[in-house]
Amino acid sequence: MEIEGRLIQKLGIQSGKSARGDWAKQEFVIEFQEGNFPSKACFSVWGADKVKDLEKYQPGDQIKVAFNVSSREFNGKWYTDLRAWRISPAGAQAPASGYGAPAYGQNTAGTAPASGYQDVPAGFAPSYGAGPQQVPPHSIEDIPEDDLPF
Repeated sequence: MEIEGRLIQKLGIQSGKSARGDWAKQEFVIEFQEGNFPSKACFSVWGADKVKDLEKYQPGDQIKVAFNVSSREFNGKWYTDLRAWRISPAGAQAPASGYGAPAYGQNTAGTAPASGYQDVPAGFAPSYGAGPQQVPPHSIEDIPEDDLPF
């Protein structure tokens, strides 16, 4: 997932040693627009290289954060983590990584998304009839009878 917003605060760097070696973590808060009201979210970066990447940005900077969401249960309570794996200036094009899924809202077909569904990821568009009236991309008459691959 990706989100753009203004960096509000960087929290202190946490570090330590584990059975797998040294580790470092830093949390930061961004403010983003959700509907008519601003919202805030706290993200974390793990690893010395990601902590160093976060050093480039100061509170007030507009940034784009690519992140994963995960939740875990402990003693009957659930905890959710927003783990950032890439931070870039807002409006900057993401580097071509050659792997991973397209960003949230990214159109993979190369054409503009249908009106009313700009922020729906590929493969998750609402079914026809759930929103503005649309024509399905193909009808049965458009498919040749001999289109089988064998």
